[in-house]
Amino acid sequence: MMLSRRGFCLCCVVATGFAATGGWLTPSEAFAEARNLVDVFRDEAAKAKITTHKLRGKVSVLEGSGGNIAVLTGPDGKVFIDAGITGTRPRIMEAANRLSREPITHLINTHWHFDHTDGNEWLSQEGASIIAHENTHKHLLSATRVEDWDFTFPSSSLAAVPTDIFSDEKTLKLNGQTLHLKYYGPAHTDSDISVTIGEADILHCGDTFWNGLYPFIDYSTGGSIDGTIAATEANLAAISKTTIVIPGHGNPVSNRAELTEYRDMLKSIRDNVAKLKQQGRTVEEAVNAKPTSAFDEKWGKAVISPEFFTRLVYHGV
Repeated sequence: MMLSRRGFCLCCVVATGFAATGGWLTPSEAFAEARNLVDVFRDEAAKAKITTHKLRGKVSVLEGSGGNIAVLTGPDGKVFIDAGITGTRPRIMEAANRLSREPITHLINTHWHFDHTDGNEWLSQEGASIIAHENTHKHLLSATRVEDWDFTFPSSSLAAVPTDIFSDEKTLKLNGQTLHLKYYGPAHTDSDISVTIGEADILHCGDTFWNGLYPFIDYSTGGSIDGTIAATEANLAAISKTTIVIPGHGNPVSNRAELTEYRDMLKSIRDNVAKLKQQGRTVEEAVNAKPTSAFDEKWGKAVISPEFFTRLVYHGV
């Protein structure tokens, strides 16, 4: 099912609500239907299929466990970019071991959200050193609330908290590749980083890019529509026509053309919603004006609906 594999990590919760009510729920409505969000995620992850996409330079993508996970193999050990959801551990290990038999030595978190960091603890137990921006460290170390989801994530175990943290940029030399980690500034959250795998010409941009999907923007932890657009511009400035782009969600093997289309969609909808807000329209009036309509056929058929995305943009313009 496309939504369970390539949509947002909330798919399992929202799909449950769909079955019960006959219609898609907003994230906060879906949470109201779920007694324990984390348990629901883990239950669904326990059944999720993992698909492997081999790229180049010994880099592959594992799709199906929350956000898209990149794996770099080689004599320095496996390097994971993002950790997915814990319930997929057996199938993640199976897929990773098919790529190579080296131990897991490094994990890079692109940001703090649950569907990218829930696997931190088990990967740490496997021997991975966890690397992340200082704000990812901050959010995982303490309880963090996401208002638009109406949910407070508890603090993580110490084993799941990154120990190698940075504030702006960091460079690693592993498995014959130069990995450059760079902080965007506030974007999708206040903790997003890009990971450029230099010699392979691959960019993992985490949740600053949702390929074929309207994105979630986490205003509770510093995200904004303008920050999201700025991050997309930074991604475009960093790549060429030959670069493979790995998004946080959506089809995991992308490129400059699709990233450009994503940027243009974000800017157009931001401008449409801004005009409505400048006219004094309420958020409900803005939603009813359908400022996303030109893009809904391509981008609006997953969990972040056109209506919900309009509300997110309205909040930030």
